[in-house]
Amino acid sequence: MISAIRQIEPTWLAPKQVHAFCTTREGGVSKAPFNSLNLGLNAGDDLEDVLQNRRALRSRLPAEPAWLKQIHGATVSTPASRNALVNGPFEADASVSNIPNEVLAILTADCMPVLFASKGADVIGAAHAGWRGLSSGILENTIQEMCHLSPNLQPKDIAVWMGPAIGPTVFEVGEDVLEAFSSHSQDVLSEAFKPIAGSPGKYLANLYLLAQDRLRSIGIEQIDGGDFCTFKDSANFFSYRRDRQTGRFASLIWISDNA
Repeated sequence: MISAIRQIEPTWLAPKQVHAFCTTREGGVSKAPFNSLNLGLNAGDDLEDVLQNRRALRSRLPAEPAWLKQIHGATVSTPASRNALVNGPFEADASVSNIPNEVLAILTADCMPVLFASKGADVIGAAHAGWRGLSSGILENTIQEMCHLSPNLQPKDIAVWMGPAIGPTVFEVGEDVLEAFSSHSQDVLSEAFKPIAGSPGKYLANLYLLAQDRLRSIGIEQIDGGDFCTFKDSANFFSYRRDRQTGRFASLIWISDNA
């Protein structure tokens, strides 16, 4: 028997016209190890199972999500770039919109999904922020494209929610990841990268803290979320680091024309 889709709604100061939620792994038809609500087409799951899962998700949304081909980069999909696209999905790691009922979607399984909403409810964004995207400027680029869509928008008027990602007590990284964030202050780096005793050159990294620092450095004041761990919460979330072969869950956001 298929259980109902269970979703997590952000606790943040977004306007009521902005709707958002994150799926869990519960409520789909995929078999182990993708059980059950795998929404990723490229995870190795049965295609028809994934499409059935996506149809179940679509029934909760005002439109088909604007799925991206995520590549751990810093490109942002915009309404104009999507309109110019002949064959989808768009190759990008974030998207923005000022179109009512256009659903933005990010797929993850340890990387951080980050949702954005202007306090005036006229523009939204969604970003796929693993360590590569974070260090490459995916959050800054998303905010920049939001401001292009709403010329009077200031970063301080954007609310941000950091969705489920691998937590700071289990995300082991090497020197290469530390070096990728070398532009951060030493105080932030010492907090965000904790050396692992007995493992020279290995650290436990805090994606949430690194994202907060990036956001605050460009004027974002309202940042919520950051209290999840995909690796530890196997009942709710897929985790690539934990399972290797696994599914993907989605974080979705749209501006409703029926607030």
